Amino acid sequence: MGEEKRRLYEIEIVKRTPILNLHITTATPIKLPNEPRKRGTRYQLLSSRNRREHPEDDLFAPYLLTAMEPEEAAGGKYTLFLGTPETVQRRIKTNEQELHPTSADKMFVLRNVGKLIFGSGVQESLIELPQGQLYLVRPLSPKGYSELIFKDAAIRIRRTNQDFHFQLVVQRAFEEGEEELLAEEEGDDAEIDALASERDEKTFLLDEALHFRVETRDGGDSVIAWRDLSGDTGDVYEFVCDAAVPPNQLQLFLRAAQKCQYERKYRKSNTTASEEDLRQFEFHQELPIPPASPINSPSLTRSIDSTEFMAPTTPSKQRAAASPTTIPEDSKPSGPIYDVSNPPKPKEIYASITAELHVYDPQPGHFALVDDSVVATVSEVGKWEYWLQIEGKKPWLGTAVVSDFSPVFDFQFFSFVFNHFSPDGAARSWLLRFKDQPTLERFQEAIMQAIWERLNETKWAKIQEKERDYVLDSMGALTMEDAPLEEEEDEEEEEEEEEAEDEGIRSDVYDSEEDEEEEQEKDDHEINSQLAVGYKHDRSFVVRGSKIGVFSHTHDNRLKFATNISKVTTPKGKLMNPKKVMLHGEDRDLIIQNNVDPNKLYRMDIEYGKVVDEWNVHDDIPVINFAPENKFAQMTSEQTFLGVSNNALFRVDPRLAGNKLVDSDMKQYASKNDFSSLATTEKGYIAVASNKGDIRLFDRLGIRAKTQLPALGDPITGMDVSADGRWILGTTQNYILLVDAMQKDGKNEGKLGFEKGFSADTKPRPRRLALTPEHVAQFYHETGKPISFTAAKFNTGEGVEETSIITATGPYIIEWNLKRVLRGTKAPYKIKRYEDDVKADDFKFGSDKNVIVALPNEVNMVAKQSFRKPTRESIIGNVRISSGGHRSSLANKIGTPLSGRYKLGRDDIVNSPY
Repeated sequence: MGEEKRRLYEIEIVKRTPILNLHITTATPIKLPNEPRKRGTRYQLLSSRNRREHPEDDLFAPYLLTAMEPEEAAGGKYTLFLGTPETVQRRIKTNEQELHPTSADKMFVLRNVGKLIFGSGVQESLIELPQGQLYLVRPLSPKGYSELIFKDAAIRIRRTNQDFHFQLVVQRAFEEGEEELLAEEEGDDAEIDALASERDEKTFLLDEALHFRVETRDGGDSVIAWRDLSGDTGDVYEFVCDAAVPPNQLQLFLRAAQKCQYERKYRKSNTTASEEDLRQFEFHQELPIPPASPINSPSLTRSIDSTEFMAPTTPSKQRAAASPTTIPEDSKPSGPIYDVSNPPKPKEIYASITAELHVYDPQPGHFALVDDSVVATVSEVGKWEYWLQIEGKKPWLGTAVVSDFSPVFDFQFFSFVFNHFSPDGAARSWLLRFKDQPTLERFQEAIMQAIWERLNETKWAKIQEKERDYVLDSMGALTMEDAPLEEEEDEEEEEEEEEAEDEGIRSDVYDSEEDEEEEQEKDDHEINSQLAVGYKHDRSFVVRGSKIGVFSHTHDNRLKFATNISKVTTPKGKLMNPKKVMLHGEDRDLIIQNNVDPNKLYRMDIEYGKVVDEWNVHDDIPVINFAPENKFAQMTSEQTFLGVSNNALFRVDPRLAGNKLVDSDMKQYASKNDFSSLATTEKGYIAVASNKGDIRLFDRLGIRAKTQLPALGDPITGMDVSADGRWILGTTQNYILLVDAMQKDGKNEGKLGFEKGFSADTKPRPRRLALTPEHVAQFYHETGKPISFTAAKFNTGEGVEETSIITATGPYIIEWNLKRVLRGTKAPYKIKRYEDDVKADDFKFGSDKNVIVALPNEVNMVAKQSFRKPTRESIIGNVRISSGGHRSSLANKIGTPLSGRYKLGRDDIVNSPY
């Protein structure tokens, strides 16, 4: 008892109301060294009076009270118990008889609860339930059953300043020290404070439109639910009460909510309300409250036998399939076209599986159920040709199985999303939902087998089982392996305390020096195409047709136009359009390849502004791609660099007479490996990728690869590696492959795949960075184009740790947070939308906070803080559909061009900035 007494305060209450924040008028506190009193400390109120004489005290008993916000409360003496919620609950359980009145007392309390709750005077809170979790449940959305909003929260009803109006308030509860830490990070900015307040508290006007209701489930969980009036049809908020909340308190809360709704509807006090009057706010006719997901990810072995909450099967939803998007001719995927009612005859069936069929409905922004039972069949129909046919109540669709129909597998919700182009050019996003994980895995293997065989023109059965497992593992986009222990901290990445701009700063306008009318007319059709970011000096170079714009990076992270190289010509004076560029020799030179002669490279002296050298690499070996000798070679005077052809990896030395390819350092393969890209580490290790999807790792030139990662089938269009060689990035059209090159066990433990080969049993499991199915569908609807990523890149700098990955597709810049990726977070990316397609992008050297973006007619440096989580609003962006059918800028801009918060309108974009 000694320890219990040390925690007790005796207080006197001066006014009887049900207010939960108590004013201590007299107290004899005992020092509590282990529980210092802080703002926001929550207390538990226990009555010390006779329970039969004062049964209304039970209204106070379960509540946790907030210190430092004193309010008057009921008269009499109470005992105030100080402790954590867990400690409080233990005390409640040990005093169960004291805390629970008899049945007669309960009846008395229920009869008088109205007078207690709706007493005279204006009170902040009327009633509160102190512990629970808040979910937003979207039963009709592919995002799944729920999103956890607050892991630990309290729910209460409070008055407003307007008569007969009340608010339902759910407030997040902070862990010890968390609130102070957030306050320090956010500083004193009023706008940030307002956003933080909105983040930590959800408020709803208590109106009958909410359909406020309470339900106790079979498992014993008590749930309060109400409609999300600003969301999609069927969306509801759910407050799942802690098991320690007594059932009678839940009923008191419901009765209080009903009386609040009565007052708002009839604009008069609830004292005259009868039981029949209040019964109109019970909403028993509503469908059962859909279950919220648990805090942890749902089990992958669950089944979805019922489709009741996926989407309604109403005709209006089924008509969503009749509102397709029309797609430009150049966006349509390859593959034969057949009539859906007359599909090609299968030579071999790879899988035939029952599933639900959903189609993406752009208006509410979710997938609508169109058929609850279809058969999806994957088959071989010709030589390296494959077909997906979906039939149910009718033949719904048939499509060639090709990599560019944007296949996405979601193992959390057992779904497969793909884009389909009908013969008339219309396009829709479809979702197949399977009953469990094994069923989805069978379908996934059939799809991947078809795609792999089509791209490699080799039968799936001919490759080794371990290679097949590697291919399939890479497609498990949302089932990643656990992060290393050192990466498991839950802290958010640190952000610089700078203003998050709504739009990147637009570069200065710079005009072409050409005066000839024909040249000007030609320039009207040219757009920005490539970007090279300086390492040695803070400059960026943007290619536009036969011109190159030079921008300097200012100290306040903006771009400033420096100069314009108006004509790029060969040393013989022939005009050329650079196809690939690379900075070289302490950023003084620019290595250029044109789009005419793949066997030649050119050196531009940037300070002179002209091409001064023409190099013939080799008469018989074309240059497919080239890269620096090592990660930071462009900061040095290193003369050599590396290149690849279709089947060779070699060094280029401009100092050689004649051909510049170094024969002694070349590794050439007899077969056509179809190499496509390469990248180097700080030590000069080399990663080479191919259009077949395989990756080779070398520690030096002229020898066999130490490691070869199996081909996935999708062409790899871009490569990057971390400076230390630990992480490898391979970009394909639909996803980005992230590979950990560090060996975790065996005799080569601690070695990189560049240094020692992986054994057959220890091939690294790749991580597949892809957009979630719902985002694929939304991007597709917004742009009318499939996903097509630009070459992904790490942030980089000498001595700088790689923390972010940047890429783009269409008008969207996408940034992956590496820690969140390794942690296995779903959708660990943020986005920023532009009005036009992003042509090239890269981080500013030495920083992960700023990204340089080349649009068709603009160049921006944008703060990463301006990126947003992908929501319906951020995906739509600040654009709208004009009467002409295209998207245009919002008429109302924010700020001025000098404010740092300027949103560009269409009139601001200069079509010929050079």
